[in-house]
Amino acid sequence: MHTLVIGASTNPDRVSFAAIHRLVAAGHPVTALGLRAGEVAGIPIRTDRPDLTDIDTVTLYLNATNQADWYDYILSLRPRRIIFNPGTENPAFFRAAQLAGIEAEYACTLVLL
Repeated sequence: MHTLVIGASTNPDRVSFAAIHRLVAAGHPVTALGLRAGEVAGIPIRTDRPDLTDIDTVTLYLNATNQADWYDYILSLRPRRIIFNPGTENPAFFRAAQLAGIEAEYACTLVLL
């Protein structure tokens, strides 16, 4: 159950920072992608779009405007689900994910953990 965090940040005030810590503490394998390289909870933050396989969940921490450049990449990963965390609501991408057979939900990763 590999989780991909998109919008990862080394800023401890960001929810993505807390989510990575909680995912790692819960034993979930995590890959983190962000605008700036760094490390959170021993997980490197990558700035590229790696060719990943076996992604169960993509958890988004990008607002709707910033998601547009990521649509094709995320859909190409064929995750089981995409979590749109608070502040990332995006009805167009939500529907595109559903049409691609991907479960999409508006939820908070921290609450789900």
